[in-house]
Amino acid sequence: MRQQVFQHVRSRGQAARADVTRGLSISAGSATTLTADLIASGILREVAEPKEVSSRELGRGRPRVALEVVPEAAFVIGIKLSFKTHSAVLCDFAGNVVATATLKAIDRRRSRNELLDEICALIGLITKQAEKSDKDIGAIGIGLPGIVDQESGLIRWCSLLQDRNVDLKSDFSKRCAAPLFLDNDTNMLTLAELWFGVGRDKTDFAVVTIENGVGMGLVVNNRLYRGTHGIGLELGHTKVQLDGALCRCGQRGCLEAYLGDYALIREAETALTHEDFDPNDPEGMLDLLFKKAKTGNAISETIFRRAGRFLSVGLANVVQLFDPPLIILSGDRMRYDYLYADEVLAEMQKLTLSHGRQPCAIEIHSWNDLVWARGATVPALSALTDMMVGGLEVQDL
Repeated sequence: MRQQVFQHVRSRGQAARADVTRGLSISAGSATTLTADLIASGILREVAEPKEVSSRELGRGRPRVALEVVPEAAFVIGIKLSFKTHSAVLCDFAGNVVATATLKAIDRRRSRNELLDEICALIGLITKQAEKSDKDIGAIGIGLPGIVDQESGLIRWCSLLQDRNVDLKSDFSKRCAAPLFLDNDTNMLTLAELWFGVGRDKTDFAVVTIENGVGMGLVVNNRLYRGTHGIGLELGHTKVQLDGALCRCGQRGCLEAYLGDYALIREAETALTHEDFDPNDPEGMLDLLFKKAKTGNAISETIFRRAGRFLSVGLANVVQLFDPPLIILSGDRMRYDYLYADEVLAEMQKLTLSHGRQPCAIEIHSWNDLVWARGATVPALSALTDMMVGGLEVQDL
């Protein structure tokens, strides 16, 4: 119950003891005892409630005293690793963003030591910017494009790394004292939606991301679902075409082999002239391909519409398997409106057995990488909460 009180206050920013009593259905005496204990521990503190709240609820009465998390009680870092730029967010114990930093990534697959060098350099950048030392950081979360086995902690596969089954945690612990929490980057973005986004008001929803690859996160009953070994929900590697296009995972016919950046660039060779095709500038090529499509170039438009049709198949499969009330489409490629055009969403609905029931809602969130990185602070904050407050329900992450 101690941690439930703490989480109730943190999720609302501020809460009076009477709010805690009502929200958790506990007695006023229990609320007073538990909050007093958290205050004595230096985790919560009393603050004056905003005047407009006090006057609205109490008229001319004395303003109520509210509770809030002590922000400086602990600090965590969340990191999003990607192909072009690594991003980091440093948050306080209340979940407020204190500082952000980015680092240009190595433009190739790298060894584990090279990746650790990049991670440590980014940590150094953000702690310096926030005027913190390594000792101030209580935990670090990292989201990466790959498959992380939550039971063993091994990175089974990651598109940034040369090797498979990498034990990054053990190597990281030799360089940094803060505990490290690894997960797939889309899971981290899903946690950002659950803690800070529209997911705060939802018990069930799915997140589908489209960037260099295709990812998926799923929340069921306010809990992040990972599968038995923590490697489930690899939507990008579900098969949509037998013996189809080659995926970077080495198999054929994967969804992301038709939707990911590298898939669209592969198609761009047929639409762009020799002068326009620049393999050293994939971002520029994709933007040019999109610009040509929007100005009526038939080949370019066909490429995006084809990708949209494959996306409709992938989304329909998500609806059929999990029946979420909401799917959030996110990622850098959401700026290409062909991928969420009306005909794509209509095709998705046609491919599902949704007759006579409320169709799955779709929202478009074109977040930048810093939001993904903020999601990576969630397991770090949760671990510190477990240690400092006690009783954290880890399965709720």
